Amino acid sequence: MDRAWEADASASFVRRLGKSARELQQTGNRDGCPDIWQLDNGDIAVIGRDLTDSYRSRLPEDATLARDERVVVIPGVMLSAAKPDIPDVRP
Repeated sequence: MDRAWEADASASFVRRLGKSARELQQTGNRDGCPDIWQLDNGDIAVIGRDLTDSYRSRLPEDATLARDERVVVIPGVMLSAAKPDIPDVRP
């Protein structure tokens, strides 16, 4: 079955959206910092904690996970900080 959208694994990281985890004080100067990046094809890559197993049984009724999808969690302050970098999409 073809999907309406498919991730392109060949896309490259272009720019961070928002601020780094360090700038937002969301890291203890360790590896594994959350982040949000725009890819060269316009898609967005989110680096965060994989909590798929914790949330799978508690998804809202209208949310589904394909076998190759994960629930990724980042600090809310990171998405808020990225808001100015995210353009409005016009249909």
